[in-house]
Formats: sequence, structure tokens, C-alpha cells
Amino acid sequence: MTASRTARERVRAELTKEITDIARRRLATEGAGGLSLRAVAREMGMVSSAIYRYFPSRDDLLTTLIIDGYNALGEAVEQAEAAAPRADHLGRWLAACHGVRDWAVAHPHEYALIYGSPVPGYQAPQDTIPARVRDLTVLAGIIRDAWQAGAVRAPEAEAPKELEPDAAALRELMPGVPDAVIWRAVTAWTAMYGWVNFEVFGQFNNTIEHRRTAFGHSMLTMAETMGLAQ
Repeated sequence: MTASRTARERVRAELTKEITDIARRRLATEGAGGLSLRAVAREMGMVSSAIYRYFPSRDDLLTTLIIDGYNALGEAVEQAEAAAPRADHLGRWLAACHGVRDWAVAHPHEYALIYGSPVPGYQAPQDTIPARVRDLTVLAGIIRDAWQAGAVRAPEAEAPKELEPDAAALRELMPGVPDAVIWRAVTAWTAMYGWVNFEVFGQFNNTIEHRRTAFGHSMLTMAETMGLAQ
């Protein structure tokens, strides 16, 4: 019975992977909003009713693709940042930023699924949160370590009091870091993802040719915004 169950589990895992691989490819042609379980089933040569044993609804398939996307991005950022020396906070910041950009440029349709326009009618469940914060955890860790090492200049102006509740979750990732430093980091992260969005979604076409170099220069500017010592 154990061998039979293991075989069934292996077959199920293989079919699940095939379904998600096909769905991921179809994102490039149909977008997330046009994703259809029936269309995926037809491409697999599977009757449409059978695919519902693996994904009860389109939203379940989207959730899996979203989690996979966040995890793939998070892993890329973790690996890029881990290659930089721990005491080189600026180097870690630049490596993490390039990790985001390089993955997004290489996987534009998966990036669009997680950072593009929301899919009409879809509400991401709590299951997506652990994967969603992997890249943020890396970026927050750089600022936390830099602050503890005295490698971040504290801003003269304090953060507005009304923002204290909004910073609560971020304080968990950056314990001991002042809110003013946290909000400068959020500004830098937002600018970084804004740049990546512009590049992935074609806003730099016919405008910026040397995009990797320009991105690196802009991320140095964002490091200055965060008060990160160079």
C-alpha cells in the first residue's frame, strides 16, 4: 500500500507540475485574466473535469503560480545578496536590487503576475504571504545590519507620528531601527520596484538604452536616500 501510495503521489506531483508549467507559458499569450483551466486541460489532452482534481478553480491555479513566482523571485534575491560580503552593506543592497531586476527581466510574465495589474475578481489568500515577503526580508535585513553596524546615517527629521502604526510590521523585520530610517528604506524599495516595472512593462523603450548601468546608478542614488554609507 505504501509503494502504491508513493507512486500515486509521484504521478500527482508530475501532473501538477505539468499543469502549472503549461499555465505559466499561457500567461505570456493570454495574461492572468485570460487563464482558463479548460484551456490548460485541452493542451494536456486531459478531459476538463479531470483537471479539477488538481486545482478546484482557476483561482487555486493562480494562487499556486503566484506563490511560485514570489518564491522564485525571493530565491533569486537571496542568492544574489548572499554572494556579497556581510560587512559590505552597500554591496549587499546593490546585489539584492540587481537580483530583483535580473529575475524580472528574465521572467517578465511571471513578474507581471505578482507585480502587475491585479487580476479582476481574484483575491490573494493568506497562503501567499510567506513567499511574498522573501525579497522584503532580504532588503530589510540589509538595513537592520547596517544600522546595527553604524553604517546608516540617521535623518534629522523624525517620521510623522501618524505613521507609527503603519511601521509596526516593518519594525519586526528591522528591530531597533528608527522609524525615520525605515521610511527612507521603504522609499528606496518603492523606487527600485518602480524602476523594474518601467523596464519590464516597456516604459523605457526608445528612451534608455543602457538600462542595467542606469539601474545600478539609480540604486546608488537610493542608497544615499537611505543614508547608507558608501
